[in-house]
Amino acid sequence: DLEPYYTKVEWEIGVSGLAGASPFDPPRSKPYPMPPLPVKSSGVIFERAARKLGWHPFPAPMAILSQARPGRSACVNCGFCLGFGCEVGAKSSSLATTIRKAERTGRCEIRPNSYVHRIETDANGRVTGTVYFDEKRNTHLQRAKAVVVCANGAETPRLLLLSANKQFPDGLANSSGIVGKYLMLNSGGVVTGQFEHPLNDYKGFAVSRVLHDFYELDPQKVGFYGGGGLDARFDFTPISFAFGGLSPGTPRWGKDFKAALAQEFNRTMEIFCHGTSLPLENNSFSLDPDLKDAWGLPALRLTYKDHPDDLKLGNWMFARAHELFDAAGAQKKWSFPAGEQQFAVHLLGSCRMGNDPKTSVINSHHRTHDVKNLFLCDGSSLVTSGRGQPTMTIEALAFRAADLITALAKRGEISA
Repeated sequence: DLEPYYTKVEWEIGVSGLAGASPFDPPRSKPYPMPPLPVKSSGVIFERAARKLGWHPFPAPMAILSQARPGRSACVNCGFCLGFGCEVGAKSSSLATTIRKAERTGRCEIRPNSYVHRIETDANGRVTGTVYFDEKRNTHLQRAKAVVVCANGAETPRLLLLSANKQFPDGLANSSGIVGKYLMLNSGGVVTGQFEHPLNDYKGFAVSRVLHDFYELDPQKVGFYGGGGLDARFDFTPISFAFGGLSPGTPRWGKDFKAALAQEFNRTMEIFCHGTSLPLENNSFSLDPDLKDAWGLPALRLTYKDHPDDLKLGNWMFARAHELFDAAGAQKKWSFPAGEQQFAVHLLGSCRMGNDPKTSVINSHHRTHDVKNLFLCDGSSLVTSGRGQPTMTIEALAFRAADLITALAKRGEISA
């Protein structure tokens, strides 16, 4: 029942893409609301080489406007996209889309620089509100009939664990004991290639072509579980390229270093390999017993070790990216073996959704099993990692959760 909500996200926030361009696309009820963004040099190289290999590249769906919308410009290809805010509002972040709409209703108040650090409950085990620090570190209690936590895979479980009390000694909504566990980060890695002629791929958004031929791999054939996709990109700024984008063996100082920067920056592209992370109970966020944050509260502690199949998948995907660069005629190509992850962007699975209160934290309506007026809606509810970017799934679940919570409220099932 999630397809209508994926479509709602695409049309509400603005996603550029081409429906039906991939033979692996699932059924959809409507096309994308606007055409795909223009192809970049890396996308042309990627598409031609992939087709030589019999693969199926297609225009990457992007939450970036290819056509203007009221109050927002189409992408102007400024060259500072990934990792930066958008000066013209082309990137369809919540700051540029849903938050603005919510504030205009007069029923949404944003309290910036606030830090919720505890959820309060009454003697019946129902949520009564949240306690937060303001920007001056003063403490406030915001009373509420219901609380919806959307702090994603790290801070959502941390808040539940910080909210432990006599009724919930192991953390709020944690009778299962799995709050913070089964964390998934998504596996991934990069193969880099250089070409004879300038690509100038620093201009514009990061990704214009992607393929999903390896989205569902057969474990009997490849020897591991998982799958993923490949995309063509260049996501370096000049300074980050100087520190981490040059080919192996390049001088890192002096005249030759400067010459290499001038030569390689415009001739380099990457193939990003994005894939699954298998859920393991030991991969988790917990409260550090010793380290405190700046407010004197227990800091987050991350415990993570990649499943061996995730590492096998990474190396298998790297091999496909090398094949693609060979087919494209790259002058140089390089990568490093898949290793244990030391850095994470996607934080998923740490407050799992499920029907059984013994093995999950929330039900299919995003309602915690233990506290009937407490809801969680973010990446923490996912039970599998998907194959890459989870944002659209999180947003689709948020629209769905809003409808379900509204229906519960209208039936009087939240405040009762």
